[in-house]
This record gives sequence, structure tokens and C-alpha cells, in this order.
Amino acid sequence: MEILSHFIVKIVQFAGFLLDMYMWVIIARAVISWVNADPYNPIVRFVYEITEPLLGRIRRLLPLSMGGIDFSPIILIMAIMFVQSVLLSTLAQLVNG
Repeated sequence: MEILSHFIVKIVQFAGFLLDMYMWVIIARAVISWVNADPYNPIVRFVYEITEPLLGRIRRLLPLSMGGIDFSPIILIMAIMFVQSVLLSTLAQLVNG
């Protein structure tokens, strides 16, 4: 049982790491949108392809673009922070508990 609990804790830590990395990709997407980046650059294309599925859903559900400012990255980052602080930490505490 001890091995299983360590395994679950490591999975939770890895999920937290992946969510942190995705949050940085979302921040990179916001920065890229402020500058005139080359849309054919492979890095820019990767950032857009990895973030657009979730950001597009948020934009369809909550059209919060006021004055040309897109608030969907902020909403997605807040959702990631919620998942990290509430769900992942609760799961880790239950396993250690």
C-alpha cells in the first residue's frame, strides 16, 4: 500500500508540473499576441495549436472580449490554479492522510 501511495503522489506531482508548464505556454501565447510574431514560425504555431482548443472553448462559452482585450487566457490560468490548489492538493492529502 505504501508503494501505491507514493506512486499516486508522484502522479499528482507530475500533473502539477504539466499544469505549470501549460500555464507558461498560455502566458507565452498572450505575449505572442502582443507582438507581431511570424505565424509560420514553428514555435508560434506550436503555441497556438496547443492552446487554441481550450481558449477557443472559453471564448465560445464566455465571450468576454472588451475593447479588443481577450480575457480567455486569464480565465484558463485561474482554472488551472484552481485545479492545482484544490483538486491536486486534496488528492495528495487523501493519499498521505
